Amino acid sequence: MLNVIDHGPAETTEPPLLIVHGLFGSGRNWGAIAKRLSPTRYVLAVDQRNHGNSPWFDSHSYEDMAADLAEVIARYGGPMDVLGHSMGGKAAMVLALTRPELVNRLIVADIAPVAYGHDQNQNIEAMRSVDLSRVAKRADASAQLAERVPDTTLQSFFTQSLDVKEQRWRLNLDVLDAEMSKILGFPEVPGVFDGPTLFLSGANSDYVMPEHRPTIREKFPKARFAKITGAGHWLHAEKPREFIASVEAWLAHAKA
Repeated sequence: MLNVIDHGPAETTEPPLLIVHGLFGSGRNWGAIAKRLSPTRYVLAVDQRNHGNSPWFDSHSYEDMAADLAEVIARYGGPMDVLGHSMGGKAAMVLALTRPELVNRLIVADIAPVAYGHDQNQNIEAMRSVDLSRVAKRADASAQLAERVPDTTLQSFFTQSLDVKEQRWRLNLDVLDAEMSKILGFPEVPGVFDGPTLFLSGANSDYVMPEHRPTIREKFPKARFAKITGAGHWLHAEKPREFIASVEAWLAHAKA
């Protein structure tokens, strides 16, 4: 089963919330958000397959990721609210479409059920290029990454998945590289999720565009849309207070 980090009281009147991170991320990346959402509900943040402390597999399809999430939800006793960002949002959507009985309400953060052309293989090559034998602390890895990844925010994000002591990445870079076309795409899956669904996007992001709405509404007929001003694709990291407020407000009013 996937590695799970839990927050908050296990016994509450609110349904549990499952948080699903995006590509190159981990449940730890969502720790601050999860803690802020946990006083009144049980919050679980997973490491997806081939990420963090979860098992590595030879495949990385959305059907596989959705099955992983279904196993976690079943192990914890039943349906949950599910929040997924980017790749995690796609996995959450496939879960809702294929196992709707496991999802009360769905929050999709800055992604649509469509294929994208945002190639991520260059970031994999950047991480592979780091000479881990010369890394005594994360800053050493960041300095090497800077040669290929000038964005300091991305350097910091990537190095959060670096096990400095063991001198290894907590990312299955080979499989993520090989499966990148699946990650960038979206599978043809039957079904409709007719539960409450929020597509929460960064106003400065181009991941969820007006032309995506017909496709979204076809699969998620109760979809609602909201944007966070001043945020891009990493809306939860760029505007955490606004992100948390938006999630809490929607969960308070959207009834499954």
